[in-house]
Amino acid sequence: MDERKFIELNELQSQIRQGLEGAFPGLIWVKAEISAMKARRGSHCYLELSQSEEDGTLLAKVRAVVWASRYPAIESYFQEVTGGPLQEGITLLFKVRVSYSELYGLSLVVQDVDASILLGTQEEARQKTLARLKEEGRMERQKALSLPALPYRIAVISAEDAAGYRDFMRHLHENEYGFVFETTLFPALMQGALAPESMAEALRQVAAAGGPDGASAAGEAAGAGGGAAFDMVAILRGGGSKLDLLCYDDYALAAAISDCPLPVLTAVGHDQDHHICDDIAWESVKTPTALADWLLDIYKQEDECISSYVSRLSRAFAAKIARMESKIDLLETRIFAADPRNILKRGYLLAVDGGGKVLKSVASLSPGASLKLMMPDGQVDCRVEKVREK
Repeated sequence: MDERKFIELNELQSQIRQGLEGAFPGLIWVKAEISAMKARRGSHCYLELSQSEEDGTLLAKVRAVVWASRYPAIESYFQEVTGGPLQEGITLLFKVRVSYSELYGLSLVVQDVDASILLGTQEEARQKTLARLKEEGRMERQKALSLPALPYRIAVISAEDAAGYRDFMRHLHENEYGFVFETTLFPALMQGALAPESMAEALRQVAAAGGPDGASAAGEAAGAGGGAAFDMVAILRGGGSKLDLLCYDDYALAAAISDCPLPVLTAVGHDQDHHICDDIAWESVKTPTALADWLLDIYKQEDECISSYVSRLSRAFAAKIARMESKIDLLETRIFAADPRNILKRGYLLAVDGGGKVLKSVASLSPGASLKLMMPDGQVDCRVEKVREK
């Protein structure tokens, strides 16, 4: 019979449990990333917590659970602080109790979370990204570009089913003034870890299809007509939580905006939101609807200028016509005053010789000569009996 010493597995697990729980008898704070998460309403929330190197190399992971009695309060707190739900890919401080089960092994029972480290980490990363962009001279590249006086052909980067995109399209194309725009959608992911690269790729497609010197293949595909360049790019994303909008502080996306040869205008999030992409873009407005209004205002101002110019021309033309009419009236008055018929109506007579020549002197008359006296209502034929000179 084998006389080697051994212990039963259950006893080993029990000793491990006692050792672990004895080493960590109370609650402790642990910094970790949520690498996996399963939660159901009214039930427990199961997590996988992990720690990785900056290059993604996994260093450690452990199972964790938030009991149903604690999960609603933790979820509510996190929602209030960040504007979004607990989700995979975020790093937090977890207040946990170390637990070890003979059947299930090591796990952490989560009692509370602290989101301040998340917000601090985000701001730290944001400042590093801004510093890098400034060092590379990217912050002012877009500002050096020129937007056409009347931007008409617009490349739109958004998700086709996004409410913000639909609001923009409806507001722009159904405007009450009848202004017409040409929009071409370049679909992209607008939130999540893959969103920055997706939007950056869409920007590259816009530059290739509708740059200032290139033909717009995308425009042809959309029925826009061949050979037309885009005037600008609009990046549209409606409201969301702080976590949903983290991708708009991403370096790769900001660099792609900086490299775009067309003016890029951003309309991302709510009124209170502001991102690195807003800083580096040619212009930023608060919401997709606000961007539509911004474009419509350009056309309204131009329309008002044209109307004002036409009005000034009309007034100048009317004044010129009035002056000409005044001259005509004056000429009519003079002609009317010089009309012999009007002179005769005032009691004067007009004498003409037999040939119809107006007589202005008696010197041309002699006794026996014929003449006519013109009156307003007829003429009198006369013969000269005697001429008396004055």
